Amino acid sequence: MRKKTAILGATGSVGTSALDVIRRYPDTFEPVLLTGHTAAAALLKLGEEFPGALLALSGPGAKDAPSRVSFRGEDGLLAAIAASGAAITVNGIAGAAGLRPSVAAIEAGQDLALANKETVVMAGKLIFEKAAEKKAAIIPVDSEHSAIFNLLRGRREDAEELILTASGGPFRTFTREELAAVTPQKALSHPTWNMGPKITVDSASLANKGLEIMEAAFFFGARLREIRVVIHPQSIVHSMVRMKDGAVYAQLSRPDMRLPIQDALFWPETPPSSFGALDFRGLRLDFLEPDGEKFPMLPLACQAARLGGLYPCVYNGANEEAVRAFLEGRAKFLDIPRIVDYVLNVAWEGGSADLDAVFAADRRARELARDLINRKPGEEYDLS
Repeated sequence: MRKKTAILGATGSVGTSALDVIRRYPDTFEPVLLTGHTAAAALLKLGEEFPGALLALSGPGAKDAPSRVSFRGEDGLLAAIAASGAAITVNGIAGAAGLRPSVAAIEAGQDLALANKETVVMAGKLIFEKAAEKKAAIIPVDSEHSAIFNLLRGRREDAEELILTASGGPFRTFTREELAAVTPQKALSHPTWNMGPKITVDSASLANKGLEIMEAAFFFGARLREIRVVIHPQSIVHSMVRMKDGAVYAQLSRPDMRLPIQDALFWPETPPSSFGALDFRGLRLDFLEPDGEKFPMLPLACQAARLGGLYPCVYNGANEEAVRAFLEGRAKFLDIPRIVDYVLNVAWEGGSADLDAVFAADRRARELARDLINRKPGEEYDLS
């Protein structure tokens, strides 16, 4: 029997890669739900390819979609997840918008192949508790966490340090003066990965790696001092684990998202595949320390992780608003960490006891960020 599979964000970069994996194994997987946000035409085309799948469109304009799209809007998306009957759901939705769909999939008892790191950053404790209650597995799809997930199989108690690799983004060698002049167009040119706009900017600022530190802490029960980030421009080593005896184990492959997606879809099995296969001839591997002064989003993430409670959620919400302003030309690249720092330094009392508290903190963080961004109406935005 084919495994019933839902792909959330089917028209995006993760969804496209997931569907490529599914096409390679037509006798193994049955797409039962495909969702998009605003790309109605692309979603309808996928519906023609996979006529048995439900279609859901969650974004603006969903009400005007053709009748082939059975579920519309955010509530429709959640209803579609519950109705799909999927055994496993790939969540490739970008940003905080992916949290409710993750919860819906777990509530339905579906295993979750998770590319949406914000789900764990915003509500990690709640998510893993709910998954345990529903006996649903959460399998990481981020290449770094997928690597650690597989390296640690049966050996978590022997691990001393989790080492996350980062490409360093396109501005790794830039000076502060050069970073001050970065445009959205430049920030969207990642040297090794093909990703959506928000995550590409996060990679350039190292906010993405900051989110991954918090994600790793929840996924693997690690303390902040047990997680380390190293810059690895080639993006060949996707993460490493240092054991108590000092030995370091690493996962190496070409930067191809289809490999961690395939690992998650087949988990706990490992099928034969050529995704990410390496040619070692002429291969060079460099490792460097990240520069927290030039890229303060990384130490800010460590601050949020150390404070715990609602702070990781606040970091994420403020960053999303800052990145949106940058992409729209209302903020500069170096304003992103200034905005996040400002919002983090507001008092965030209480904890993430339930999703209502999480979403309330997310809303307030965004409001504070927008207020700061809009503080000088009609003038060039500058927090320096």
